[in-house]
Amino acid sequence: MSESDTSRREFVSSAAKGAWGAAMAAGGRALGANDRIRLGVIGVGSRGTNVMGWFQKEPGAEVAALCDCYEDNLLAARAKTEGKAKTYADYRALLEARDLDAVLIATPDPWHKRMAVDSCAAGKDVYVEKPLTFSISEGHEIIRAVKNNGRVMQVGLQQRSGEHYAAAKREYIDSRKIGTVSLVRTWWHGNTYHLRKPGFKDQPKGLDWKAFLGPVPFRPFDAHQFYNWRAYLDFGGGQITDLFTHWIDVVHWYLGEDLPLSADAAGGVFAYPDGRTAPDTITLQLQYPRKWVATFEATLVPGARGAAIEFLGTEGSLQIDRTGYTWQARSQRKEATVAPVVVRNPLSLEQLHVRNFLDCLRSRKQPNSDVVSGHRSALASHLGKMSYLKKKRVVFQPSSEKDHVLKPA
Repeated sequence: MSESDTSRREFVSSAAKGAWGAAMAAGGRALGANDRIRLGVIGVGSRGTNVMGWFQKEPGAEVAALCDCYEDNLLAARAKTEGKAKTYADYRALLEARDLDAVLIATPDPWHKRMAVDSCAAGKDVYVEKPLTFSISEGHEIIRAVKNNGRVMQVGLQQRSGEHYAAAKREYIDSRKIGTVSLVRTWWHGNTYHLRKPGFKDQPKGLDWKAFLGPVPFRPFDAHQFYNWRAYLDFGGGQITDLFTHWIDVVHWYLGEDLPLSADAAGGVFAYPDGRTAPDTITLQLQYPRKWVATFEATLVPGARGAAIEFLGTEGSLQIDRTGYTWQARSQRKEATVAPVVVRNPLSLEQLHVRNFLDCLRSRKQPNSDVVSGHRSALASHLGKMSYLKKKRVVFQPSSEKDHVLKPA
């Protein structure tokens, strides 16, 4: 077991022991098996309303409150609750509602830390979209807030709840059928969400631009930065933090190691010079202490498509994505008549992830994508972003992370 594995186990144990008392002290209510969980949603843009919809499919949950800095988003989301949800322009007012059990945070990345910490202090459990953080140090503060307030926090890395992901891990990684893994390739090409263009130029009526920016340095309203904020490094890390975080989280989970030694990146705005600052084409590689490397490739140009992970081991290879996986033993590569093992996934990862979170609100167990693993996967992506910005290799010391997990504030 690695140092990071031990740290997480100790954190989980400590957090679980203090959960009940801290919840009551912070104003949370005890949930019975038949109690409906009342949810507040902070950030009801396209992603927030999408995830909100999965909560609404669960009979034990109710969306009771909504918050956004854009009135049109609020009205559209409220309509999806049949007009029943209360609406707020300031998330702090939503957190004051004592009848809410949990919040979903689906805002731009720079807001995550402040909202997550405040939510924990207000006695709310939290489902927060990935990446958990905008910078590495923010993860340490969020971990302390979760631990000190006895909260349940699920990070929106839904692969962790995927049944076919867990099955492939057991069958080929945990069993050592794959042998020694030395290289893991990940890629996510042609994600058109990062090419979105607004159909307007002027600031929409009912939008509080200053509130949208929040921790981001002020600048005059820019329709593209509002509508497609993922394309700007002031708001995130482009494809690195938005997409690679998903895949490196799976790699960490499978291989049991989540703190890289170094990151190297190359790329740029090569095909879409529309004002974006995040690269439209990026490659990066991370090296880990146990002698393996993870790579990531992504481009927005239409000549490339697809998104997956491929684990390359001495005894075979495993390729997996959200739709299923393919296993090929080393012997099968030599025998054309032997077909690889192919498994397809018919289940919604989002639904399973939301359901796991709701179950943990009642049991007070740690969810599948806990705050520490969510922080570590964001950390790996941040190192890739740092390497891209500095145009050089970035070295990291894994030992610097241990104290931030084990020590309370």
